[in-house]
Amino acid sequence: MATSAPSRSAGASASKETVYAWEGKDKSGRTVRGELRAGGEAIVNVTLRRQGILVTKVKKKVYRAGKKITDKDLTMFTRQLATMMKAGVPLLQSFDIVGRGHANPSMSKLIMDLRADVETGTALNNAFRKYPLYFDALFCNLVGAGEQAGILEDLLARLAIYKEKTLAVKAKIKSALMYPCSIMAIAFVVTSVIMIWVVPAFKSVFSSFGADLPTPTLVVISISEFFVAYWYLIFGGLFGALYFFFQSWRRSVKVQNAMDRILLRLPVFGSVIRKATIARWTRTLSTMFAAGVPLVEALDSVGGASGNYVYVEATKRIQTEVSTGTSLTIAMQNTEVFPNLVTQMVAIGEESGALDGMLGKVADFFEEEVDEAVAGLSSLMEPLIMVVLGVLIGGLVVAMYLPIFKLGSVV
Repeated sequence: MATSAPSRSAGASASKETVYAWEGKDKSGRTVRGELRAGGEAIVNVTLRRQGILVTKVKKKVYRAGKKITDKDLTMFTRQLATMMKAGVPLLQSFDIVGRGHANPSMSKLIMDLRADVETGTALNNAFRKYPLYFDALFCNLVGAGEQAGILEDLLARLAIYKEKTLAVKAKIKSALMYPCSIMAIAFVVTSVIMIWVVPAFKSVFSSFGADLPTPTLVVISISEFFVAYWYLIFGGLFGALYFFFQSWRRSVKVQNAMDRILLRLPVFGSVIRKATIARWTRTLSTMFAAGVPLVEALDSVGGASGNYVYVEATKRIQTEVSTGTSLTIAMQNTEVFPNLVTQMVAIGEESGALDGMLGKVADFFEEEVDEAVAGLSSLMEPLIMVVLGVLIGGLVVAMYLPIFKLGSVV
């Protein structure tokens, strides 16, 4: 496939450029096709003519609407790019292969935009920095370090491993939290259906008994009457509160800080979340340090990568102390958020000069701990949820049948 480089004037007005798909014939009469980012069809024609290509067709490329770009898409892109470069495929050709073969059109467009930036002479890490929503400081810094040291393919491979392991830990945490939440949501829906439609049918039957109803039945009927009268307030208030809570959590730093502290103190899930956070923290620092990034600079990205504001604040304190000459081990101990195992392993790493290796082993250990904790939670939550559902649904059924049992005893 023939490709061509846009002109300098087109590169200067990148914000107004569009990707054009073109077709034409080269000097030997062979049909060639390609894509070009330019400010208009006229620029495409002029640029290709200068390269000796007789243009027969130029069409603006339209990307169909795609799905949201996920962490999984970015992880797969990093792995594919690292594999291509390890195999000796040139960078621009690697972007072509990965971008055009991607299943998500949104991700494909992002990759081709990155390719266009690199083609105009932009450094790869600076091209990534134009999209902070998808590529954080850690990613860009490591790519920049790889470009400077001439080991870009090695650091891309490290980044791919880092993102794969981080994604796996996040997936395990989500699966541990999703199961009980989904079961409780289903239980609420089933209970609401019983309260709004089933209990009123029983109430009309009980009204013909002419006898006093048991207290549990009266309580259930009262709750049912409240549901029937104010169901729109109950559902509207619940969904409104959840929406307001999640929006506040996403946009307010104070709410995020408070919720991160609460999550770490949860009786069952707090331990799993803390282990996962420590695994991400140590994995990130290990990756940065192994790439040759100085410790103080590496700590800039480590806190945010941990995903918890408690550890973000702790990392800032560690960075301040390390920059004044304090050892990493002492600085971590002063924060009082790391277990003794972590600080002892870090101390051994500092003394032996193999800090990145020790941090990697700590990350491996805590990732295994997360795996075991999630497996234990899954086996523990199933019987607990069954008991809760049994008490809830069974209690409603018994309360509704008590008057029938009472009537049978009287007869």
